[in-house]
Amino acid sequence: MDFHCHLDLYPRAREVYKEALHRNEFTWLVTTSPKAFEATSRVLGNSPKVLVTPGLHPEIAHERAAELELLLKQIAIAPAVGEVGLDGSPRFKHSYEIQRHIFQSVIRRCSEVGGRALSIHSRGAVKDVLAILQKHPGFGTAILHWFSGTPAELRAAEAFGCWFSVGPAMFESASGRALAMKMAREKIVPESDGPFAKVAGATVMPWSTHDTAERLASLWGVRSDEAVATLARNSHQLLRLMGRS
Repeated sequence: MDFHCHLDLYPRAREVYKEALHRNEFTWLVTTSPKAFEATSRVLGNSPKVLVTPGLHPEIAHERAAELELLLKQIAIAPAVGEVGLDGSPRFKHSYEIQRHIFQSVIRRCSEVGGRALSIHSRGAVKDVLAILQKHPGFGTAILHWFSGTPAELRAAEAFGCWFSVGPAMFESASGRALAMKMAREKIVPESDGPFAKVAGATVMPWSTHDTAERLASLWGVRSDEAVATLARNSHQLLRLMGRS
């Protein structure tokens, strides 16, 4: 399974899509803008094994802010939302207030329509992400993708009930491994974040769950098959929360 993948942005996306259908039980295809969601839904079609969701990536919030109203309309008919969130890194500080407006609007809308599962970007902005979520009870289920906050922020996110999607590229850094080690095992699901994520220069593919499981097994000190079983159990639990099983 893959709970965060930009499948539409791979080179030869149609071929990767077909391969994901063959290899994966479930793939969450997150989009970067409302118009990208429309185009991807139209071009790649619909399958019960691939969930395509509307989003507005914080890195392009300043370029696509005019699409917010379209996103709010899409949220009303979509079962989940992603990729959305905040990026407080120096590179995107210039658009932070626009990001905040968009993310608050999205979370408010999710609460209004009965709650949605959200794949959330939180680089350099975990405290603000959690604060916005807390202001809107009933927003749904938060899955923090490629979490990179502090240990204290991790504890706060866990206390709030967040899930975490983790992929092979997260283990390339010591800080990523340390955070993965500290995460509650029952709240971790696999992701690829392809085609952006890379390991040893190679693009991570949507069918990377076993790689993630092996890396977690090494951290946890368990056999690979035990880590595989844990991720499968978590994934099915999250899919139930998302109304997908």
